[in-house]
Amino acid sequence: MSTTTTPVAATTSGRLAPTTRLGAVELTVTDLDRSVAFYQDAIGLRLHRREDPVAAMGAGGEDLMVLVEEQTARRAGRHAGLYHVALLSPTREALARALQRLAVTRTPIEGASDHGISEAIYLPDPDGNGIELAADRPRKTWPKLETLGRPNPLDLHRLLAAVGDAEPVRHADPGTSVGHVHLHVNDIAAAREFYEDVIGFDAMTAMPNAVFVSVAGYHHHLGFNTWRGVGVPAAPAPETVAGLRHWTLVLDGPGERDAVRERLDRAGVAIEERADGLLVRDPAGIPLLLRTAGGAAGAGEPLRARANVVTDRPSPYLLQLCKHFRHKLDVTFDERAGTIPFTFGRCELRAADGVLELEAIAATPAELERVEHVIGSHLERFGRRHELSVSWAGATQA
Repeated sequence: MSTTTTPVAATTSGRLAPTTRLGAVELTVTDLDRSVAFYQDAIGLRLHRREDPVAAMGAGGEDLMVLVEEQTARRAGRHAGLYHVALLSPTREALARALQRLAVTRTPIEGASDHGISEAIYLPDPDGNGIELAADRPRKTWPKLETLGRPNPLDLHRLLAAVGDAEPVRHADPGTSVGHVHLHVNDIAAAREFYEDVIGFDAMTAMPNAVFVSVAGYHHHLGFNTWRGVGVPAAPAPETVAGLRHWTLVLDGPGERDAVRERLDRAGVAIEERADGLLVRDPAGIPLLLRTAGGAAGAGEPLRARANVVTDRPSPYLLQLCKHFRHKLDVTFDERAGTIPFTFGRCELRAADGVLELEAIAATPAELERVEHVIGSHLERFGRRHELSVSWAGATQA
C-alpha cells in the first residue's frame, strides 16, 4: 500500500454534525446457524433476537450486526463491496479479552497491527466477511492523521498481558460499538465526491488509492480503497453475494437528515424511502442506510424497562427461567447472567446479592410490554411459593 498522502483542506459547510455515528451493519451470510455461533463464541456478541432468516446481534445495547441468510449466495469476488467492519472495544483491556476469546475458541486470525491511532486484530467470518477488532489509543498520542504511514506489527503477547491471568469472559464488553466501515470501491474521486461533498464527511487521511473520512476529527468512521483495482465491477445485489447488505449512518436528527437529503437531491442520487430510514447507494453501488437517532423500529434505539426482584434465590430463578426457554430459543446463560432472545425483543438477567435484576428490551412499546408480560408471568409462576412479584419501571429510550 502506498503511503504518499495528499493534504486535505477542511471545509466548513455541508458537514455532518459532530454527534453523527455509525449504526448496525447488515451482512448476507450463507448459513445463519454457523454465523450466529461464530459471532457469539469467537466475537462474543449476544443474540438480541432471531426470526429466521434474520438474526440481530450486539453487546447488549444497540444492534451491531444484522445477519441475513441467503443459502445460495456466492462468496465475494473482485468487485466493490466490504473490506471489513471494525468492532471497537471501549478499552485496551476489553480488546485483550477479545483476543483471549479468540485464543480460547482457537479462532484463526489474518493479522494484527498497531496503527498508532489504534490496535487492531483482523479475521474473516465464516463467509469471508472481514472483521476488525480494535481499540483506540488515547487521542493525544495519535500521530498526524494527514501523514499516517504504514502500521507496525501488534505485539499480541503484550496485549494479552493487559488482562494478566484473568479468566476469559464469554461476552464482548457492553461498550463495544461499530467503530468504522472500510469499503472496496472502483473510483476514488467519485467516492470522495459522494462521501465528502454529498454525505458530509471530512477527509482525515488521503492517499492515491485509499481515503479515510470522519466527523469531529476522529481518525476515520469510513475508509474506502481501490486495492481490488480501479474500475472493478460495482457491488452486486446483496442477496446474491455474501457480504455487505448495507451499513448505517445515524444522523443527529430530522434537521440533519433533511440537509443530507437536500444534498442528495441536488446530486441526483436516488433515494429509497424505508420505514427505518433512507437507503442510498454510493457510486460503486454500495448501500448506505441513513437514519436519525431514536428513529424507526429496528434502527437500533431500543426501549428498556427494568425490574429488581428481591429474593434469596436469584441464581436458581435465573437458571430456571433460562432453562425453561432454551428448548425453543437460543438462550445464553450461566449462574450469574443470562439473555433470553425473543423475536419481539429480549430480556437480560443478572443475579446479584439478594436480587434478580431484569431488563426488558424491545423496539416498540407493544413489544416491550410483551417481553415484560412473558418474563414476569413465568417468574411469578415459578416463585409462587415465595410470593415473588415483578414490577417493571417504565420504558426509557436507550
